Amino acid sequence: MDLKDAVALVTGGNGGLGQRICHALAAQGAHVAVMYAASRDQAEAVARDLVATHGVQAAAFGCDITEAAAVSRLVADVTARFGRLDILVNDAAFNKSIPFPDLDALTEEVWEKIMAVNLTGPMRLTKAVAPVMKAQGRGRIVNIASVAGLGPTGSSIAYAVSKAGLIHLTKCMAVALAPEVLVNCVAPGLLEGTRATANLRPEQVERSAATSLLRKAADKDDCADMVVTMCRTGTMTGQTIVIDAGRVFH
Repeated sequence: MDLKDAVALVTGGNGGLGQRICHALAAQGAHVAVMYAASRDQAEAVARDLVATHGVQAAAFGCDITEAAAVSRLVADVTARFGRLDILVNDAAFNKSIPFPDLDALTEEVWEKIMAVNLTGPMRLTKAVAPVMKAQGRGRIVNIASVAGLGPTGSSIAYAVSKAGLIHLTKCMAVALAPEVLVNCVAPGLLEGTRATANLRPEQVERSAATSLLRKAADKDDCADMVVTMCRTGTMTGQTIVIDAGRVFH
């Protein structure tokens, strides 16, 4: 799919990885809707930077993706603003570090919030954009999961399970939405300079980098470039690509 003048909605577009994804898409000529949950000023700054740097259209949109009505309004507002919607990148996520053996700290409240943001939110967004993309005859959805979804690792049991669910949701939605809409997934390892990493315990950060084959964290630009590839492709769907400097082999 040619990305010039395509319209992309990037949830969590004001975050560390989200900003890189927004810029990578805008560099290909895509117009970008930068979705944020709370940081309006930051998201608006990202949108201004996209316009100034790449000469595309961009705007910030607030949304609580745990509310179905808010998701419906978001998709309506984005399509009204840009006239179409070709790409959805589900990057928004919530994370809380809880050691696996500490089951008492894994409360139902924490579990439900992580699931609501990391798994139910992308499901809602996918369902909301699907009719628009189907009517256009084309669409691309890229989910941002984690290597924690491929094995019992990561910041908490709830986070790992939510990302495992997102990886499988990718496969199921690829079946549901083919052939017009392609659905793929990027599963990063440790990424420096993101909110998710900021919530990790120091020993987790050190261990993740030290145990990778390349002895370093994954690269945000590599992840953003893979998102662009998944948006441009016409033959890849239902796939998850791991980018983690050589820790997990999927």
